Amino acid sequence: MIAILRGVTPDEAADMARALVAAGITMIEVPLNSPEPLKSIALMKQAVGDAALIGAGTVLTAEDVAAVKAATGEFIVSPNCDTDVIKKTKELGMGSWPGVLTPTECFAAIKAGADGLKIFPASIIGADGIKAMRAVLPATMPVYAVGGVGTDDFGTYAKAGCDGFGLGSGIFKPGMTVDDVSRAAVAYVAAHDAVFGA
Repeated sequence: MIAILRGVTPDEAADMARALVAAGITMIEVPLNSPEPLKSIALMKQAVGDAALIGAGTVLTAEDVAAVKAATGEFIVSPNCDTDVIKKTKELGMGSWPGVLTPTECFAAIKAGADGLKIFPASIIGADGIKAMRAVLPATMPVYAVGGVGTDDFGTYAKAGCDGFGLGSGIFKPGMTVDDVSRAAVAYVAAHDAVFGA
């Protein structure tokens, strides 16, 4: 699972990251349209070290990729399939998770070097659409459903061939406390483990 902390601030970043790691989440994304996202990424990495991968979301340009790398970010997530962003990400030795919604975008992302596919917004094509695409995608390519997927949907999407999920407003919204995020993360991890095994 990837926890998406859109709107997180540097003041709370480290504590949020620690809470997520304690709950069992080991990939944390700070979207670049958050307040001072690069600062938050650096603070999170300092706080959790090797216990989790810290990356950036809503990454739209190769220049943004370089800035995230300089801030100690380890992976890049985009809402779209931009092959320049994917190639720059891999050039800098980072994980690449582009947003895709069609078979054409999936295969373009794979050709450019993506490490995994973020089906976004997953609620648009649903589990049936993902299942249809999964039939032609490489079996070893991780597929994550992102956007409109809750804990009740994990089983359905897993059966469709999803390997994991991006967790947005269900796990963090501005104004939530560390305890709020911790409780949400624990619930998501429990639901995930019930489907995929601990």
